[in-house]
Amino acid sequence: MEYNTPIRSREVRAEHGTARDSNANRTCPERKELFEGVRRVVLKLGTRLVTQEDHRLNTKLIERLAADVTDLRRAGIQVAVVSSGAVGAGMGRLGLEERPRRLSALQATAAVGQGLLMNAYKLAFRAHNVPVGQVLLTADDLDNRRRYVNARNTLDSLFRFGAVPVLNENDSVAVEELQLSVGDNDRLSALVAHLIDADLLVILTDVDGFFSEDPDHRVDARLIARVEEIRPEMIENAGKAGRGVSLGGMRSKLEAAQSVTRGGRLAVIANGHKIGLSRVLAGEPAGTLFLAARERLAGRKLWIANSRRNGAVIVDDGAVEAIVKRGKSLLPSGILKVEGAFEAGELIAVEDRRRMEVARGVVKYGSDDVQRILGKSTGEVVSILDVKTGGEVVHRDDLVVL
Repeated sequence: MEYNTPIRSREVRAEHGTARDSNANRTCPERKELFEGVRRVVLKLGTRLVTQEDHRLNTKLIERLAADVTDLRRAGIQVAVVSSGAVGAGMGRLGLEERPRRLSALQATAAVGQGLLMNAYKLAFRAHNVPVGQVLLTADDLDNRRRYVNARNTLDSLFRFGAVPVLNENDSVAVEELQLSVGDNDRLSALVAHLIDADLLVILTDVDGFFSEDPDHRVDARLIARVEEIRPEMIENAGKAGRGVSLGGMRSKLEAAQSVTRGGRLAVIANGHKIGLSRVLAGEPAGTLFLAARERLAGRKLWIANSRRNGAVIVDDGAVEAIVKRGKSLLPSGILKVEGAFEAGELIAVEDRRRMEVARGVVKYGSDDVQRILGKSTGEVVSILDVKTGGEVVHRDDLVVL
């Protein structure tokens, strides 16, 4: 199976590590060793891979993907595919030159394109006698704990039946995803990785990986082959989404990789025109490898860490130390300020004085009640709220340190 010309071999040095770009016949020992234990993978394909310049679907790439996934299945590796391209394919079918701006027109375009996209996957996998299952999700589906569990059970059943899940944001009904440009399935791919307890997220796009500078504007931009930790300033400095068909830029891909690595999983961003999934898993040093955090989150903790929060509390230095270093619950005495409105049982962020998020958890009280008890002792909370115990605002079992 041939992809386009491999990335030119060159030495790449960056503050996050040292590595080399790929040649088709070379592997990176570190990657090969890391990927040996991979049994579940989420593969995210960007719009600019799935569609061509005239907005027609790139059926050859989809066929190569199907062959790759089939080969990996024989090796005992399950793959879930998160595919962009519905809006782009719809544009091609409707003869549109520019992405519609009106929400209703965008949703209609996505509705037309989604059928074309799934038909292409169905035909590509049918050649290998592999069934596919379409799963359409919105961010709200995965931020709601009950729907999150239902989606996880559906995907587990698809794997048991021997089908390949093909997922996309439900653009024909979703509002926020299309209006706010949340990353054209980048965030969804990270959430799906958590949902199915994947070992690896692979984002294949039309750029070679994560660069030190914007390669479109800086000739001295260097491909960073290995990243140990995704820091906030890296995301802040990343390029914004491009114009035209796709919504996702490097920033949204870094955020997806950060979400996955925080949960103790690996991530790779690479150029899908130059390398396929099988070659990535074989350890070829293409693109950027993001190393996993030491602690691997699972189950409810993973959902807490990666679902959207509804508000925040700002806490003092003592509370930060108690939560981060000693694994304690969040007490009202350490809270300085309440930000936003939230109800009891919702997810909130715990931020330090600099407004850096240090933890996220399920809050026991609504924002109005937290406002009344911030800075108070346990005994005072019992009296103020007329409850039996003042206790914690967020119990440590419902709290994830970020």
